[in-house]
Amino acid sequence: MGLLSGKTALIFGVANDHSIAWGIAKAFHREGARLGFSYANEKLERRVRPLAESLGSTFIEPCDVSRDEDIVQVIQKARAAFGEIDILVHSIAFANREDLSGPYYTVSREGFRVAMDISVYSFTALAREALPILRPNGALLTLTYIGSQRAVPHYNIMGVAKAALEASVRYLAADFGNHEKRIRVNAISAGPIRTLAVAGIAGSRALISEFSKVSLLHRNITIDDVGNAAVYLCSDLAAGVTGEVHYVDAGFNVAFPMSAEEES
Repeated sequence: MGLLSGKTALIFGVANDHSIAWGIAKAFHREGARLGFSYANEKLERRVRPLAESLGSTFIEPCDVSRDEDIVQVIQKARAAFGEIDILVHSIAFANREDLSGPYYTVSREGFRVAMDISVYSFTALAREALPILRPNGALLTLTYIGSQRAVPHYNIMGVAKAALEASVRYLAADFGNHEKRIRVNAISAGPIRTLAVAGIAGSRALISEFSKVSLLHRNITIDDVGNAAVYLCSDLAAGVTGEVHYVDAGFNVAFPMSAEEES
């Protein structure tokens, strides 16, 4: 019996086999969960479908989270396929490339709107629509990054969006904790991982390299590290945990960066 045996999870945000959402999906599958997947567009379907099928999933549906009608439709399909679900994972973020370079203050009004809509509001919209099909004591999980708390070079509007996403976690936790179903809402703040999204951020390769030197465990984070933490947060082991941002970053968030000379 796995930690998620008998539970059903709906996962948004797998792009390829390097995605954090894929690390979560693999861990959920290992622990006995039944999985459903949603992908953003036709191009991604070609990557996502084989991965989902490799874990025995037959629910592989499109959803453009910037469109309310798409969100309603995918949740309706999930109701038809599963009846109810226990877990919803939101691993979605987007900003225009031009808004991730240069100074933050140059972000356009439209660029700001797009980043906040897709990276932040989509979690709230999915949570709202999924509430009727979530079983009591279910769990919602989203992904964030320390750029919400610190000014990380080239992260710009995404840092602002992640800060808003973390605030959304707290307010959703309050709302859903007050609901008779007592749904838990949490976030994982992962260390930098070379995913498709991170590869689009200038200087990401150097950032990941430096991370292993300054984190307390002196190593990088993998999608499997995040997947294991997600299992905990979405299982009954975390029945008393909600409204939290759980760091999976080898201790980087509490470290004071020091050079090798200073450490010695």
